[in-house]
Amino acid sequence: MKKQIKLTRIHCAGCAVNLEDKIREVDGVKNVSIDFVAKIVNLEISNHAGNDIVEKVKECITKFDSSIKIVDTTKEEIQEKKEKAKKIVDIVRVSICVLFSIVAFFVPIFWLKVALFSFAYLNIAYEVIYFAFYNLIKGKFLDENFLMFIATVGALVLQEFIEAIAVMLLYTIGEFLQKLAVNKSRKRIKSLMSIKAESANLILNNDEMVVDLGVVKEGDLIRIKPGEKVPLDSVVVQGNSYLNMSAITGESKEVFVSEGQEVLSGSLNGDGVLVCKVLKTEKESTVSKIVELVENANNNKAKTEKFITKFAKWYTPIVVGIAVLLAIIPGICGADFSVWIYRALVFLVVSCPCALVISVPLGYFAGIGANARKGVLVKGANYIDMLAKVDTVIFDKTGTLTYGEFEVEKVYATENSSEEEVLELVAYAESFSNHRIAKSIVKKYNKNINTAWVEDYKEIAGLGVIATLFHEECVVGNAQLLKQQNVEFEESKEVGTIVYIAKSNEYLGFVLVKDKIKEDSVEAVKELKNIGIKTISMFTGDNKETAEEISKRLGLDSCYANLKPADKAETLEIFKKESKGMIFVGDGINDAPVLASVDVGVSMGGVGSDIAIESSDVVLMTDEPSKLVEAINVSRKTKRIITQNLVFILLTKVAVMVLSALGFTGMWLAIFADVGVCLIAILNSLRAMAFKKKKIKN
Repeated sequence: MKKQIKLTRIHCAGCAVNLEDKIREVDGVKNVSIDFVAKIVNLEISNHAGNDIVEKVKECITKFDSSIKIVDTTKEEIQEKKEKAKKIVDIVRVSICVLFSIVAFFVPIFWLKVALFSFAYLNIAYEVIYFAFYNLIKGKFLDENFLMFIATVGALVLQEFIEAIAVMLLYTIGEFLQKLAVNKSRKRIKSLMSIKAESANLILNNDEMVVDLGVVKEGDLIRIKPGEKVPLDSVVVQGNSYLNMSAITGESKEVFVSEGQEVLSGSLNGDGVLVCKVLKTEKESTVSKIVELVENANNNKAKTEKFITKFAKWYTPIVVGIAVLLAIIPGICGADFSVWIYRALVFLVVSCPCALVISVPLGYFAGIGANARKGVLVKGANYIDMLAKVDTVIFDKTGTLTYGEFEVEKVYATENSSEEEVLELVAYAESFSNHRIAKSIVKKYNKNINTAWVEDYKEIAGLGVIATLFHEECVVGNAQLLKQQNVEFEESKEVGTIVYIAKSNEYLGFVLVKDKIKEDSVEAVKELKNIGIKTISMFTGDNKETAEEISKRLGLDSCYANLKPADKAETLEIFKKESKGMIFVGDGINDAPVLASVDVGVSMGGVGSDIAIESSDVVLMTDEPSKLVEAINVSRKTKRIITQNLVFILLTKVAVMVLSALGFTGMWLAIFADVGVCLIAILNSLRAMAFKKKKIKN
């Protein structure tokens, strides 16, 4: 069972990491992941846990840090107003501190100078001092507040008044800007989730009323007015209009809908008025699933995130230990204690790992958000990493590279039969199947099928059907099935999907069905090669001739035909040995074994297919294979940004630590190495949200 708790006033990423450990100690909590960016605690609760488990977790959070507040959704607006008021108070505090410091600098009387500097310091530092002692009582003596308090108090004792106040002032301003940057990212990512309507216009007994989505049931009628979002997945029963589906698919092109056509929740209605019959309730609608996927995406953390979490736990204690040795050992050896204490204080300021703990998950979250904005749902940061390093892409054929909209092109009959008999027998044999090929044959037959004439029906996966039709045993399927049944026949050289028919072991003919290649498939293969994908292949259950023709037209490196669903997973082993990372792209319906066997399983969303969303790691919300290129490019950029942040943060901190230990720098540069570096890393992480599609050079 999974639960979520929303928080407010959690600004310290290091505290979020420590809070995770505390919550894990609560009996009944199987796993916990705190999304620092979204301010959400994601809980996985064991089945035997009591009903009060969530309350116990909330109590644990409050005990850990009373400044962290649990969001009461009924009072969310009040809490937001308090946050805004807090920002104004911070600006006033900074202004007072600057004013008193300037006055103190020019005052000649020493005791008055000390008094003014002390007031300025306490005015700007009282929050830091409070939390430093509060956390000290709680046993958290290595947090950022405590380190900053010790460093500035040390500077005051050494009568470095200007430096102590300037450091606290810069720290406060830096923290303020840092919160603004993080909140900005939260709002930008939250804006992606604003695609969901808050209410629906329910039609009941010819009256219309505005109701919450949770009230609307399947089968109810709703009215969608011009400019409104489609609240729930529905089918149009009256009216017509143009819908903007960019929030779902990432494409700004408008789609015309009229009576009988389905509309997806999250789409924006144009100028027309639509009356629709609800197909899915709020929890089951497409937009709800998209929101849930993006909100929960940070639960699947990347290896880099997990490493940084472990690294932060060891990094700060080690650095603090070095600072203590730096303050004591030179003094014992005869050096000036005050000089080395100051250097140690500077060293302490640099040690906070918040820049790492904030910027890395924020970078991944921004990448997930950028993909979602383009109609690509990535179910976790770990898949961002995998998408960034893939060099092998394998496509399913039907419904992925082709439209999956089959049409009967030819019916061939031997001398012992007729085209009408061949089509009739094949249509009857395929009448129980939901496969696209079967449906196209039944559609071509275009007559009522009396299923009473179909007996002993047996479908053989990947091969065809054996059944008794009109009291005679028939074999209907591909060439492999007829060979297994020892039917003598001549294989056709026609290009397409061929369904053979034999009655009472006598070959009667075949039905030729063809599928059309998507125009977007050609562009997708071309772009994948341009971005450096080494191997592009295709798996299909279709015959070799059809597979090779499509492979040649698309420019694929290889293709594998006549594959049953189980064969596809086995064929993957050919690629695994030489692949750094592998993607399989399918329609999400019959490719589950393969999707589970690769590094990243990608489903063609079918514009909201439930099976596609549930069965894969990445969902392309349109039927365009080229969306995969954008997903890879966004993921690569996200990974580059995260690597840039890691290198920049670690090199800067190490360099400033060495310089401070050698006495070449002071508190000013230390503050930059802490808050300044964190702010730069946060702003750099946000670049992942501003991805633009690259044009392919011809």
